[in-house]
Amino acid sequence: MAPHFVLEELKVEFELILVDRKNNGQKSKDYLSLNPNGKIPTLINKGKVISESAAICLYIGENHCESKLVPGIKDPNRAEFLQWLMYLTNTMQTELMIYDYPEKYSANNDEEIMTNQEIRISQMWHLLDKKLAGKTFLIGESITICDFYIFMLAVWSDELKNPPLSFTNLSKYLCNLAKREAVINVCQKENLSLSRYK
Repeated sequence: MAPHFVLEELKVEFELILVDRKNNGQKSKDYLSLNPNGKIPTLINKGKVISESAAICLYIGENHCESKLVPGIKDPNRAEFLQWLMYLTNTMQTELMIYDYPEKYSANNDEEIMTNQEIRISQMWHLLDKKLAGKTFLIGESITICDFYIFMLAVWSDELKNPPLSFTNLSKYLCNLAKREAVINVCQKENLSLSRYK
């Protein structure tokens, strides 16, 4: 979803092929020939195959540096951008995956895993809520791929007891992002409702 947001934000031409996750389309022979990990998403550009959402976002953003979706090497916001992107993908996304697929991490006690994960994820949203106080974007004064990544993780967290929208600063921030044309377009194409974000 995050790479899709980035592509829509840039208004570049691309072909979107939705993978049938309900029927494990990502495990099909054709898909595995492109992405042996069998995970979504996969980007093919000029014959080059790239997987992992954060890597795809960085690749797209750095190939459109004029957009400033990825702060340049000499940009003073670059270090903070990289720090938060790594946190979102390596820490927060990982914790959400454990919550969503507890059976992959334990033969039993799925409920206990989910309860513990919900506490951890809520703490992470609290951290972001504090960081976003009085801010429109996570880093600097313009949107970056980190903002799109946060929106993706927020959608994944909608069903938690303390969802992102239950936090004051996060709620305002996410509702503002939900007004962006790119977010609206992606959610329409991926059949996701933005009704909670109005």
